[in-house]
Amino acid sequence: MKISHLTPGEEILMNVLWRLDSAYMREIIEQYPEPKPHPNTISTFLKILVEKEFLTTHKHGRVFQYTVAIPFDDYKKYLLKIFLEDYFNNSPSELIKLLREEQLLKDSDLKRFFEIKETEISKQEKDESSELSEFLNEITAPKKKKKKKEKDDKKKKKNK
Repeated sequence: MKISHLTPGEEILMNVLWRLDSAYMREIIEQYPEPKPHPNTISTFLKILVEKEFLTTHKHGRVFQYTVAIPFDDYKKYLLKIFLEDYFNNSPSELIKLLREEQLLKDSDLKRFFEIKETEISKQEKDESSELSEFLNEITAPKKKKKKKEKDDKKKKKNK
């Protein structure tokens, strides 16, 4: 799935559809923010979004149902990558530096984020290490002695 850039008008329409996930033209017009464009304009945007593969259609009689094909999170990640490339020389640390300078990101937010991440990582490492320990103990443990009865059964089968 190749994501492309949306025009401001297309983005407004996609925001409506991302909230609805799937809708008919009537529902889209109802949810569209003011000032609402002419229905023909919305219809043209829908056609373009289908061509760009942001939406899929399913025909019910003479009416189309439009369904989101590219989730909002995927588009958001795409925009962030473009933003970093165009304005921050592809450097996330430069973005964080500017956010801190403009006081849009506080040190306490960063600390809290990294504390959560460290907790998640240490828990994951602990789980992985315990699974690894169990596996190593299993393969390095001394062989279990077979019960005498099992040995006798095998001898009887050989003798027959």
